[in-house]
This record gives sequence, structure tokens and C-alpha cells, in this order.
Amino acid sequence: MTDHRGAVLRLWGRQLYERQGEPLAWAEAVLEATGRPPTAVTAAMSGRLDALADSPSDRAWLLFRTVAKLAANLRGDGRYDADVGTRIGPLALWLGELEPPLAGPLGDALGHPPDGPTSLVTVHAAELSRNRTIRLRAIDALLEWAELGHPQARAVLSEVASDHRTQDVTVWTKALNRIALFGDASVEPSLLRALADTGHRGVRWSALACAELGFRRAVPLITALLEHPDPMVREGACEALGLLEEHAAVPALTARLNDETNGVRSRAALALSQIGGDRALAVLWQAMMERRNPKASHLASAIAAFGPPVVDDLIALTTDPDPDLRALACRALGSTADDRALPALERLAATTSPEPPSAASWQPPPSRDWADRAPHSRAHHIDLSSTLVSTDVHSEPRRST
Repeated sequence: MTDHRGAVLRLWGRQLYERQGEPLAWAEAVLEATGRPPTAVTAAMSGRLDALADSPSDRAWLLFRTVAKLAANLRGDGRYDADVGTRIGPLALWLGELEPPLAGPLGDALGHPPDGPTSLVTVHAAELSRNRTIRLRAIDALLEWAELGHPQARAVLSEVASDHRTQDVTVWTKALNRIALFGDASVEPSLLRALADTGHRGVRWSALACAELGFRRAVPLITALLEHPDPMVREGACEALGLLEEHAAVPALTARLNDETNGVRSRAALALSQIGGDRALAVLWQAMMERRNPKASHLASAIAAFGPPVVDDLIALTTDPDPDLRALACRALGSTADDRALPALERLAATTSPEPPSAASWQPPPSRDWADRAPHSRAHHIDLSSTLVSTDVHSEPRRST
């Protein structure tokens, strides 16, 4: 074994488990390879684990009992115990190292262990052309290796990302969901082609992958997706433009604040808050004032993301005659966690007005220095986007397949 030995054994053990066409026969072969008496093997394969209660506690018996548990599980309900199955291979190899006389028989029973990550990655790459279940397992394994920094896995994933038309769309989107693990400038042309293919079911993920890698040539194509008939695609386009902090997209995102779908409206507001700037703030403020709808929480949350500069205006809005605007102001102030808001929220909470008070939702400000953070830096947006998602009833997980 070479680099990443633990990961090699873990992934190989899982692969070994997944490939057992006849797990009972495999379990029996491993039991026999431990050198235990035939009577013990027969008892284990019959599910009589009580017959092993007085067995010695040496390492070979530990493996024997583990495989016996597997055999009993198979005999009992026909389901393969994934956890046990995944551990059998690594445990057997470890025992073979500690007790050399067992190494040969166990190796024959289990199948030859991998030479290292490269041999496993090669196998997983080949599995991308197998049936759908195997393809999905293979892409997950390749992503694990990419996370460990294996260059061959990253190269294979780049090939997957570059071929949107021939790849299984689920496999392809799984890869694009983790594009930061392996993507670089070499995948830009293919992602732009996929982005232009607006009829493809994965076009949303093309937009998000381009944004994740900062491909600004994608901005016109992503902006055009704001008019796509599928609301999920429009949501993805809003999210991508927010990630890119694309100021030129403010007018197009402003139009999406009137989208027929709640999720798109929420994503557009979030994107405007991520882009930042006076123009985006003015758009959000105007929309909130015009809506006068206490259910438009996405607008209040987006305005709150601008931080201290908006607090005084929001405090002033808590005295507006319109109860809906007061409710929106309270919601936004609660999201800012700015201690200047507390007196206004307490005052409203103490009144008998029918609008729902928001003072109860106020939390003490976290230990952070707003003055040391650029008002619209990427770090600021990433930090606040989680707040926006948590306070917006229409928000959804960022990306899923």
C-alpha cells in the first residue's frame, strides 16, 4: 500500500462488498480461510452463533465472529449488512499482516487487495460505463478520491464534466455539484457549451458550476436563463449571478422580484444582497416599500444582509403608520442582530398593536467587528447568505440532484 492507505482499504472494502454476487459463498470462503475447525464454520453458516460463545478471543476468532455475524444476517432476512461487509476486507488484510500464515488463504478468499489509489481510480473510471447503479457508486468514489487530492480522479471527473450530452445526467450533475474539487480553466469551454444547451436537464448546474469557478464569460448566458420556462432553472440563474456578484445583472434580477414563483423571487432578492451596492439596496428597499406585504420576508432578509448601514433606516421604519411595513422592519432588524435595534423592538413588543412583534426573535450580536469587514466582500456575503436562507420560508438547499 502507498499513499492514503486507510482510504484505499475503506473504499476497496466497500467495493468488495458491493461486488458480491453470492455473498453466502464468499462469507463461507473467508470463514474457512481463518483456519477454524470445520464444525465452527458449519455452525456459523447455519446461524448458530451461540456455538461460538466460548471461542478464544484471538484476532483470527475476531474476524471469524465478524463474518459469522454477516452469514447469520444473510440467513436471517437475506439482506447484506453493508457496515459489516465494508469492514470485512480491511480487517482480513490487517489480520493477514499480523498473522502471516493467514495472509495467503485470506487473500485468495477475499480477492487481491489494491496496489494503491491508482488501481482503484482506474476501476471506478471504467465503472462509469456500467449500469446506472454502478455508475452512481463510481462517481461518488471518484469524488472521494478527488477530495483526497488524487490527480487521476480529478482528471476523470474533468472528463465527465466536459461531456454533458453523453453522460448520465445524474452522474454529470453529481460531478458538477463538487466542481470546486477538480474544475479549472480547462473545463470552461465545455461548461459554456452545456450552458448554451438550454434544453438540457442539467443546465441549472452548468450555471452554478460556471459561477463556482468564476467564469465571467458565462454571465450573458446565465442572465438569459432568468427567462427560462423552468422556475428551477431561473432560481439557479439567480443564485449563480449572486455568486459571481455580477453588478450588470441588477436590472435583470430586479425583474425577477416579480416572478410568478416564490422561490425565484427569494433567490433574486438573495442575489441582489450578495451583489451589494447602492443600486441593489435601492431596488430591494423600493420593492419592500411597494409590496407592503409582511409575508415578503425575503425582501426584509435581503435588506438586513447589508448590515449596519441600513439599521437606522429600518429603525425609522418601525414608526411608520403602515403596520405591514412595521412588521417587515422588525423582521429585518431581527436578522441584523444589531444591538441598536433592541430598543425599537422592545418598544413595539410592549404595544398592543395587532401586528406580530419581532423583539422575541432578536438575538445578541455575535462577536464580530462589522467595521473590519468590507460591506460587500465575498466573505460577507457567504456569511450572511446562511442567515437569509434560515429566515426565508421559501428558501431551499443550495443544490441537489
